[in-house]
Amino acid sequence: MSKALVIKSSIFSGQGESSKLVDRSVSVLKQQFGDIEIIERDLATSPVAHLSGETVTAFMSEDEGQLTEAQQAELKVSNELIEELKSVDYIVLGVPMYNFGIPSTLKSWIDYVARAGVTFSYSETGPVGLVSNVKKVIIAAARGGMYKGTPKDTQTHYLVDVLGFLGIENVEFVYAEALNMGEKEAALHQAHQKIEQIVEGL
Repeated sequence: MSKALVIKSSIFSGQGESSKLVDRSVSVLKQQFGDIEIIERDLATSPVAHLSGETVTAFMSEDEGQLTEAQQAELKVSNELIEELKSVDYIVLGVPMYNFGIPSTLKSWIDYVARAGVTFSYSETGPVGLVSNVKKVIIAAARGGMYKGTPKDTQTHYLVDVLGFLGIENVEFVYAEALNMGEKEAALHQAHQKIEQIVEGL
């Protein structure tokens, strides 16, 4: 059975446009695969804590017995998120644009799964990604304005870079832009078509 990790990062939870595109992606995936297993994380209702010095120390510790209860709890969260990441065939990310960047909750999720020696390592020739199970990432990027292909689109390069750093190379974007510029209906229609096209090719 195929398995997908679905992450919503809109501050409006399921009501955000990026989250609705995620739901559409899940619906199409179910049509394509039938009994696909879905793991869903809504970072608005269940956020991952931002990194702290204590948390990073816990991630790097070789002796869990020396950690505080709070550090052990954060390490447990990281381990669970990484276990999910390493168990799936597909990832669907819902990513709205806030002030030209990704939501801070999504950045926190990334910070908790990007761990040296666990999801990446360093070699003599540079970093090596250790997450080899993911066949495809679909990123539903919802924006009020038009930023694709411009210097103000900091999301695309960052997400491609950080996922590639972990070993996840097959990343495809579904853009829904100009949502606050009178183009919402047309943009969402095009996004739905793009989702169907990507999933049909899986």
